[in-house]
Amino acid sequence: MTAPEILPRRRIAGVIAVWGVAALVALAVGVFVEPDWRGAWLLVGFGLCFFVAFAVQLASGRSQGFIVRIAASVLGALAVMGLLGAGFALAELLAGF
Repeated sequence: MTAPEILPRRRIAGVIAVWGVAALVALAVGVFVEPDWRGAWLLVGFGLCFFVAFAVQLASGRSQGFIVRIAASVLGALAVMGLLGAGFALAELLAGF
C-alpha cells in the first residue's frame, strides 16, 4: 500500500509572514517609541524579524531553497521596516512646520 503524496506548503507564505511581522513591529515602534529612540528600536525589531525568519523557515521542514527563503525574508523585512521608518521620520520632520 502506498502513502498518498502530501502537498508541500507554499514557500512564499513564510516569506510574506515575516514581512507582515516586520510591518507590525515597525508600526508599533513608530507609534509607541519616542522619535529619538526609534532607530535603536527599529534595529531591535529587525533582529526579532531575523529570528522569526529562521523559525518560520525551519518550521516548514523543507531544505530546498532554505538560504534563498531566509534571504528573501530578511531583505524584505529590512525594506518594509526601512520604508515605514522613513515614513515616520518624514512625518516627524513635516510635523515641525
